[in-house]
Amino acid sequence: MIVRPAEAGDAAAVSELLVQLGYPDQDTEATAARIRAWHVDPTSAAYVADADGNLLGVVAVHVGPYFERTGSWARVVALVVSEQVRGQGIGGRLMAAAEEFAVEHGCLRVELSSSDRREDAHAFYQGRGYVNQSGRSSWFRREEAPR
Repeated sequence: MIVRPAEAGDAAAVSELLVQLGYPDQDTEATAARIRAWHVDPTSAAYVADADGNLLGVVAVHVGPYFERTGSWARVVALVVSEQVRGQGIGGRLMAAAEEFAVEHGCLRVELSSSDRREDAHAFYQGRGYVNQSGRSSWFRREEAPR
């Protein structure tokens, strides 16, 4: 298995992985368009775990500059490993690729969010040195932009 940059031709498999992550109704062409957009954006990267053409997982990471201080941070916006192969180190290899991208871009911190119900994922992240920030800060979201 190799970890490599995602390509538009991976869209069908990536869409299926995103369904497993809990994002149903993935349109393959829309996924391909997002992969192409991330590919040309120097502050974004998406990687897949490829076992001879069988995609086992995907991770996407984006870098942003701090406003309140010097430097940048990275956010892992998606990580999913196929249900059939979880627990085999694939997620660790994908996270390593995302973290390497962050280091190459001078990031001081890597952050991510994970649904409260994903206890196995929380244990995975904590095992990689990530600290649960629940109770320290809150995350707010508005589903639609104000008009």
